[in-house]
Amino acid sequence: MARFTFKLPDIGEGIAEAEIVAWHVAVGDRVEEDQNIADMMTDKATVEMESPVAGVVVELAGEVGDQVAIGAALVVIETEAAAGDTVAAAPPSAEQAEVAAQYEAENPGVEEAQSAATGPAPGVSAKRVTANIVGAEPVEAGDAGRTPGETRPATSAGLTGKGSEATGPTSSGPSRAEDSAATTGHAPVLASPAVRARARDLGIDLAQVKTDADRVRHADLDAFLRYNAGQGYQAPGASRARADEQVRIIGMRRRIAENMAAAKRHIPHFTYVDEIDVTALEGMRADLNDHRGQRPKLTLLPLLIVAICRTLPDFPMLNARYDDEAGVVTRSGRVHLGMATQTDAGLTVPVIRDAQDRNVWQLATEIARLAEAARANKLRPDELGNGTITVTSLGPLGGIATTPVINRPEVAIIGPNRIVERPVFTGAKVPGGGDEIRRAKLMNVSISCDHRVVDGWDAASYVQALKRQLETPVLLFAD
Repeated sequence: MARFTFKLPDIGEGIAEAEIVAWHVAVGDRVEEDQNIADMMTDKATVEMESPVAGVVVELAGEVGDQVAIGAALVVIETEAAAGDTVAAAPPSAEQAEVAAQYEAENPGVEEAQSAATGPAPGVSAKRVTANIVGAEPVEAGDAGRTPGETRPATSAGLTGKGSEATGPTSSGPSRAEDSAATTGHAPVLASPAVRARARDLGIDLAQVKTDADRVRHADLDAFLRYNAGQGYQAPGASRARADEQVRIIGMRRRIAENMAAAKRHIPHFTYVDEIDVTALEGMRADLNDHRGQRPKLTLLPLLIVAICRTLPDFPMLNARYDDEAGVVTRSGRVHLGMATQTDAGLTVPVIRDAQDRNVWQLATEIARLAEAARANKLRPDELGNGTITVTSLGPLGGIATTPVINRPEVAIIGPNRIVERPVFTGAKVPGGGDEIRRAKLMNVSISCDHRVVDGWDAASYVQALKRQLETPVLLFAD
C-alpha cells in the first residue's frame, strides 16, 4: 500500500489559490480513477477536480469555503501501488482539449487552466468550466447523494484524516446514517441542520413527518406537533425560539456578495422611476396569447425587451460598458441583454445575444430556455458575461418601485415593477360636467444608471421614449 498526495494543480495562470465549493468524497470513501472528488472555484471559473488514481481517501484539505493554495495537498489517497511507484497523469482527452479551446475563444482575456494543445492539468475536468458574471455557476450534487453544501470537518492542521475526532459530514446534506436508511426501511429524509437539531431535541423521527416540499421544514415540524399533541409532544406555541444558525458565505453566494459590493463601491448610482399605463399593452398581449398556436405564452418581458431594443439606438450611452481603470466607455452597436434570474443558489445573469434581431416570439423562447438552463446549472460560458445592459424583474412579486444595482461594468439596469389596477382621470368630461374615470393597468419602471457616464436627463428621456413605445404597443411592430 502507498499514499498518493493529489496536489491542487495550476488551474489558471496568475491564480494563487482556489476555494473549495463542494466535496464529493469523504474520508474513508473508495474512489476510482477519473472520479469527481471536489469542485474548486477561482474568481474566473468553477473547475471539477478528478482523482488521477483509485484508492481510499484518507485526508481532505479542509472544509467547504476554505481556500487552498496552488500546489498544496488537496486529497491524500491510499492506493494499492507499492511504495515508491509513480502515478502517471492521464493524457488529455479530445473532449477536454475541445472544451478548453472553446472556453478560450468565447472568453478572451480570461486565462485558462491549461492550453488547448496540452489539455487540463491532471485531475482537472474540462467538462464544466463556467465563467463567473454575477456569481459562478452553482455547484452540482456529487456522488452518493451528497449535496453541494456538504462540508467536511478539518483538524487544526487543515486536513481531516482517519485519526480525527470528527470524521462525518456537518452539513445540510444527507448524513451517512441517512445514506443507509434503506436498510432500516425508510427513504432518506432531507432537512436543514437546524430542522434536524430541533427534531432531535423534540424526539421526532423525521421519517414520520409529512411535507409538501422537497425537504422537511420547521413548519412541517409545527404541523406534526399540533397533530400529535395528545401523544406527549410539546405544542409549537409553547416557545417559538430557535437556536441561532451560522451560515458560511461561500461559492456563488460569496461571488454575488463580492460583485455587488464592488458595484456599489465603484459606481455612483442614481435611479429614475416613472409610471407607465400598460392597459393597451396587456390587452394586446392577451390577444397575441389567444392566437399563439404552438408558440410559447407571452409574458410582459419579451414585449419590454422589444421596446428597450427599439429605443436604445437613440441613447447609445446606456447600451455600454465602462472600463473605469482605462477611462474608456464602449458603446455597443448590438444589444446583448442580461436577464437577472433567481436560482436556488442565488442570482445569475444569462445573456440574450443580439436581442435587437429577435422578434417577440423568439425572445419568449430564448427567455424560457435561458431561465431553465440557469436553474438547472447548465448555462454555457457563452451564455454568461459580456452583456451591454440588464433587465431585472421580480414578476408578480415586484413592488411599487425598485432601485436595482448595476451589473458592472455595464452602466444601466432596467427594472419593471408590479402591474396594479387603479382608476385614472382620462381628461374627458361626462354628461353633467363631471370628469371621466376609467380603470387602468399601471406599472412603474425603474432605471439605475452610472452617473459617471450617464446624466439624469438622458435617463429620464430614455424612460419617456420607452413609455411611448409601451403605451402605444402598435409601435413595437412598426417598421
